[in-house]
Amino acid sequence: MQEVGKVILGKDECIRQVMTAILAGGHVLIEDIPGVGKTSMALAFAKAMSLKQNRVQFTPDVLPSDITGFSMYIKETEKFMYQPGAVMCNLFLADEINRTSAKTQSALLEVMEEGTVTVDGVTRKVPDPFVVIATENPIGSAGTQMLPESQLDRFMICIEMGYPSPEDEMEILMAQSEIRPMEAVCAVTDGAELKKMQEATARIFVHPTICSYIIELVNATRRHELVTLGLSTRGALAVTKLAKANAYIEGREYVLPEDVVKVFPAAAVHRLKTSSKAGMNHGTAAKITQEILASVKQPRPEKG
Repeated sequence: MQEVGKVILGKDECIRQVMTAILAGGHVLIEDIPGVGKTSMALAFAKAMSLKQNRVQFTPDVLPSDITGFSMYIKETEKFMYQPGAVMCNLFLADEINRTSAKTQSALLEVMEEGTVTVDGVTRKVPDPFVVIATENPIGSAGTQMLPESQLDRFMICIEMGYPSPEDEMEILMAQSEIRPMEAVCAVTDGAELKKMQEATARIFVHPTICSYIIELVNATRRHELVTLGLSTRGALAVTKLAKANAYIEGREYVLPEDVVKVFPAAAVHRLKTSSKAGMNHGTAAKITQEILASVKQPRPEKG
């Protein structure tokens, strides 16, 4: 996180959220306007973790085969040979994912959920670890289209970066005049070590009381009067895994309610589909998640 912070100044919380999702074995969606550092963050993570990364700039002419790969006939051998697609890497950067066609977006559904790609009836595993970091411009920007719920649900978190503060922006301008910040990022781990960290994260203890608390939060999203589509079971699993990852970063071997509170908004905001009534009442998904966190009572540890 410190290495990524050399490139993305003043966004320590965003960096931590991405690191939490990676430790939890999930995928990240970064939604914001162009030019605030979404792509730079993904590239910095790939370099700091010494991961093989591929980047695809999603445009309307990108085909599903560009993502998953395709079979090519080799005249000399008279056989079809698989040509790997862009997802055959450790970190796949899907830049401006909401500018491509729905058919191309759907090519990511299998690999994001199963970690495999199927071409001509043959299923192949992608390298492990595997992370998708996708960026998208706000809905309404020229040339964009909304991602379907099934696609959004496969992203463990969705975050916004926002503009830097004037002080951080000044530091960015001064730093760019001396050296490219990306060149200052050093590889401090690798794929094998990251895999060990993910396995350690998965072993973090979660008490049944914490699971009950997560279920209450999830059910609250389904019952909310301004929500037409609440969190799925995949969403509940995402909250649990993220809470484990947050505990791991904090140096604990068990999850506390505070971990759940910290990760819940990023895991829930893109999964909630609000009603038209919510729009009239200025009720955004972010506000609704905060209301739910305030309304559901946190469990307290029992004495003894």
